[in-house]
Amino acid sequence: MATVELRFSALPEHVRTARLVAAAVARRAGVDEAVLDEVRLAVGEACSRAVGLHISSGVDSPVRVVLTEEEKRFSIEVGDDAPADPSSYAVPAARTAAGHHPDPDALDGAEDGEDQMGLAVISGLVDDVEVTTGEAGGLIRMSWPTTPDSVTP
Repeated sequence: MATVELRFSALPEHVRTARLVAAAVARRAGVDEAVLDEVRLAVGEACSRAVGLHISSGVDSPVRVVLTEEEKRFSIEVGDDAPADPSSYAVPAARTAAGHHPDPDALDGAEDGEDQMGLAVISGLVDDVEVTTGEAGGLIRMSWPTTPDSVTP
C-alpha cells in the first residue's frame, strides 16, 4: 500500500496544486483515464471546502490530503481542523459511514449553502464517499476502483 501525504496552508491558491498531485497519483495508481477529471474536481471541491472552513474558523493549521493506493482501490482523504458548528447543517456521521451521500434537498435553508453545495458536488462525482465532522475537524474520504494492468511503472 503506497501513500502520499500533502499538507498545505489554507490558501485558495494551493487547491490547484492539490488537484494536480491527486490526478498524477491517481493515474499512477491505475485509476481509469476517463475518471481522472472527476478525481480532480472532487479533490478541488474537498480542498476548497477545507480551506474555506479554516479561513472562516480562524484555524492556522494546514489542510491535509492523504492519497492511498490500495490493492484494488485508490482513496483520498481531505482533512480540516475546523470545529463543526452544531447549529449548521452537517451530514450525520451514521449516514455517511453507511455509504449514503449527503441529501442535496437538505441544503435548502442551510446556513452555509456554499459548503453544502460542495458536498453535493462531491457526492455527485464520487460513488464511494464518507463525510465526518466533529469538534476536532472534518474528514472527507473518497475512493475509486483501479485497474491493476494499467498501473504506470
